[in-house]
Amino acid sequence: MQTELQNQWQQVVARDARQDGRFVFAVRTTGVYCRPSCPSRRPRRESVEFFASPSDAERAGYRACLRCKPTQISSQAQYVMRARQLLDTAEGVVTLEILSKRVGLSPFHLQRLFKRATGLTPREYQSARRMQHVKAGLRKGSDVTTALYDAGFGAPSRLYEKAPQQLGMTPGEYRRGGAGVIITYALAASPLGQLLVAATGRGLCAVRFGDSATHLERDLRQEFHSARLQRDDAAMKKYLDPLLAAVCGDSATLIDLPLDVRATAFQLRVWEKLREIPRGEIRSYSDIAREIGQPTAVRAVARACATNPVAIVVPCHRVVRKDSEGAGYRWGAERKQKLLQREGAAPRPAAASPRRSNPTG
Repeated sequence: MQTELQNQWQQVVARDARQDGRFVFAVRTTGVYCRPSCPSRRPRRESVEFFASPSDAERAGYRACLRCKPTQISSQAQYVMRARQLLDTAEGVVTLEILSKRVGLSPFHLQRLFKRATGLTPREYQSARRMQHVKAGLRKGSDVTTALYDAGFGAPSRLYEKAPQQLGMTPGEYRRGGAGVIITYALAASPLGQLLVAATGRGLCAVRFGDSATHLERDLRQEFHSARLQRDDAAMKKYLDPLLAAVCGDSATLIDLPLDVRATAFQLRVWEKLREIPRGEIRSYSDIAREIGQPTAVRAVARACATNPVAIVVPCHRVVRKDSEGAGYRWGAERKQKLLQREGAAPRPAAASPRRSNPTG
């Protein structure tokens, strides 16, 4: 329950319009309740409580916000909300044809509305939901077989196909908190300070900068506390060489470097889009939000950039604010600026048009 409340609060902070119609939040100090996307100033967390519907909030004595009008949801939003409710409660996979019949829209129209509102197709949404159920089951101690069938996977092979991307490890390894996973890492001096590179047998799991090699090693051990860590600079040379070349401004190819990172479905969509940004170009957060089909998710895109675990490989440094200012960078704004200068990035973001077949080309 506490986790659900924390998720709802994060969605309110992000003004996530995708959650409109799924719940409302009420502010004790004002006596008003709002939809998650309300543009009003965010209240203090301790002043907020959540309700499943406007009627629940009103029964508790709150009145509707006059700014966001939480009782008024567009017909399009209602279709998407209905589709999500059906998918959230369905047992097994629901095809687009079946879902569209239950909602009352054509498959094409429903797919377009659903992706515009959530950033995912109904099929991708179901996949992400099933993986969330698997994670919850594994954390509760269920064995892998029970967790995968409870989550709606028809066969173990389907789960293991998706696990490396969304878990960053096999389901069994995830259940054990990463115990038994071998992570090899290396450290090297770079023009931007110390560079740490770490990988499992499947690919890179960490690429980060720092001022101290000792601190970088300490942070790596804290993050992967249940894994077996070993330093081997020679074995990591295949990763270090192209990364160091890229840091120095060479046109090294990093797109082929394999990754082994944990991510939500939304983070994966953002990170994949970032890897398509050509060297020497930059985008704004709003550009990326539009390119993934979710133009209102600018703040969520910024969070996905901020949680990127593999610097340079997923080039979040190529994303700036709409006013062309650099904005934040997980490894320091100065490093971000130096990277862009070494790549010869244009001074302003290249406007991405949704009509182009290859918006990042």
